[in-house]
Amino acid sequence: MDKNWKLETLAIQGGYEPKAGEPRIVPIVQSTTFKYDSADYVAKLFDLEAPGFFYTRLGNPTADAFEQKIAQMEGGVAALATSSGQAAISLAMLNICHAGQHVVSASTLYGGTYNLFSATLPKLGIEVTFVNPDASAEEIAAAFRPTTRALYAETIGNPGMNVLDFEKFSSVAKAQQVPLVIDNTMATPYLCRPFELGANIVVHSATKYIDGHATSVGGVIVDGGTFNWDNGKFPELVEPDASYHGMQYVKTFGPAAYIIKARVQLMRDLGATVAPMNAFLFNLGLHTLPLRMQRHSENALALAKHLEAHPSVSWACYPGLTSHPSHERAQKYLPKGASGVLTFGIKGGAAAGKKFMEACKLIALVVHVGDARSCVLHPASTTHRQLTEEQQLSSGVSPDLIRLSVGIEHIDDLIADLDQALAVSQK
Repeated sequence: MDKNWKLETLAIQGGYEPKAGEPRIVPIVQSTTFKYDSADYVAKLFDLEAPGFFYTRLGNPTADAFEQKIAQMEGGVAALATSSGQAAISLAMLNICHAGQHVVSASTLYGGTYNLFSATLPKLGIEVTFVNPDASAEEIAAAFRPTTRALYAETIGNPGMNVLDFEKFSSVAKAQQVPLVIDNTMATPYLCRPFELGANIVVHSATKYIDGHATSVGGVIVDGGTFNWDNGKFPELVEPDASYHGMQYVKTFGPAAYIIKARVQLMRDLGATVAPMNAFLFNLGLHTLPLRMQRHSENALALAKHLEAHPSVSWACYPGLTSHPSHERAQKYLPKGASGVLTFGIKGGAAAGKKFMEACKLIALVVHVGDARSCVLHPASTTHRQLTEEQQLSSGVSPDLIRLSVGIEHIDDLIADLDQALAVSQK
């Protein structure tokens, strides 16, 4: 691979370099295990002393190609593909947090992540404090404890649509000597590269824009390789691991210590493995990601402007709009576009919103974002349904909020569908 390749080229050619006579595209290695002739070599594989694959739960050639490509596109040192986006977030946090420790997180999160942090992690003894991402650096720092082990946020809040102040969050994380973990699902590496903005770990729900066609569930963790794990707060990465004959991850693997530990310890024990077929489809999805994100962003901006001026709409929220509170940040951190999701409120509230969604013909009522096809959802009654009204509001969800994931269809057809459905909503 040429290190000077642009991201658009990496999306197509990265992660896999076929030799003469080998398949041009990444093959689907639909095998759970791999044959060897030497017992000693297999022992070295288990001891992490030799490269190779021995069991697909820990590694597979198809998954490896996808992992290498997304790591290259994000500018990280290594990646670990998982069975879902939720699995990626869970493993990313469990890799550095255990019972008795603490996480600080922006409150504007996807509903599943909010539930994980507010309900499930506390059951494991890991407490999470939510902060308003627009709070001052001093207020965010005040939420930290001696036991805090990570600062977490989303590049673009889902569905709050706030753009993260990377400069502020990275400065707080650095001052507190903890990694900044960023969910980059909504932006993708085409629109934003968090490692260049101070992040240390990046997670994705590959189910969304990486796949792009609603075919596969999966996730991925990318290690930036820049955090100093030997700062006294992360002994699990520095001290001998009894489950690997006293291996010391930082000493042995250097910048890739975090992702190696996640693979050989957590994936080994928890098994949230990506399927080879899904990894194959994610790799294909990356081929067209730059082109799709351009069209998603263009269409979303056009629809946001249309909705903002529509008489049946109370408000429209999209970072590309000059009226959006995060617009200046979007210009700074998302210069290529603000992705394909927008939110708006319909006059008449939730009842009118229900009529609108059911009246859409081209746009489908679907529990999803990031599809090439446009879809619509009412988060308060679906993705954020388990949260209290207070929690919903803190995460950016109001009762009248409609989330629209804008696809890559022709903009004229999308506007026509919106207009007829909005007309029905007001009857």
